[in-house]
Amino acid sequence: MSSPPNRPGFQSDAVLKAAVLAEALPYLRQYSGQTIVVKYGGHAMGDGNGDSFAHDIVLLKQVGINPIVVHGGGPQIGQMLNRLGIESRFIDGLRVTDEAVMEVVEMVLAGAINKQLVSAINAAGGCAIGLSGKDGGLIRARKALRIRVENGVRSEVDLGFVGEPDRVAEGVLDTLRRSDMIPVIAPVGVGPAGETYNINADTVAGAVAAAVKATRLFLLTDVAGVLDADRRLISEMTARQARDLIAAGTINGGMIPKVETCLVAIEGGVEAAVILDGRVPHAILLELFTEGAGTLLRAG
Repeated sequence: MSSPPNRPGFQSDAVLKAAVLAEALPYLRQYSGQTIVVKYGGHAMGDGNGDSFAHDIVLLKQVGINPIVVHGGGPQIGQMLNRLGIESRFIDGLRVTDEAVMEVVEMVLAGAINKQLVSAINAAGGCAIGLSGKDGGLIRARKALRIRVENGVRSEVDLGFVGEPDRVAEGVLDTLRRSDMIPVIAPVGVGPAGETYNINADTVAGAVAAAVKATRLFLLTDVAGVLDADRRLISEMTARQARDLIAAGTINGGMIPKVETCLVAIEGGVEAAVILDGRVPHAILLELFTEGAGTLLRAG
């Protein structure tokens, strides 16, 4: 048997690694056999953490946890539209999606980004399969409607082919789970007449998590989590506390729809949802196997 390397610090490094593994053991037992849904955001994907993210997803699978990945791609869609000379219009933060834009959205989401993530996970030793909501009727969608009120007059805003999840075929995902495959889902849905819809990735992740009754929903984004009035990270809060913070204006802007997605998922049967910074290396592992790295929301 070869001797351990004779170098300064080797023993302390080995002891530290062993201590980390020992501390993670209770969490490994807690989540073994459980399903988690991870939304990997477009901004987080752009920070060069793709390989690290892929290795973490494979590690989760290898320790007995069943990960489902839902990815975004807003920045990448915007870049492609610019390259093609197609103008982007937004209403209330949602991209107006006509037929030309929808073709690009599907090409980027279900094509380039989805296959890049699948390839990265497979290269890390996993067995990932790329899906959009059109595959196997995974995500049945309905047209998203937005109401705008101006000068006391209510009007309906047409966003084109922007949709909302109507039904998630959890049987498709259960089949993949029993096959030891890791689903990687592009947020594209199919309407009742076969039309294609662009759906917000956070919303898809929440709907998928509720459908499979996931133990955890993770929304990986480009902020640390939910901040209080003094700009400090809130590590944990109940659904009621979250609604109070929205009403008080402490939770505002783009964080509101993320928190609301978490609340809907929790109401749908998800044990807890977490908003955390996907730019931090191994963010999911830190959240699952330590005392936490983002903001956890529970029922109550």
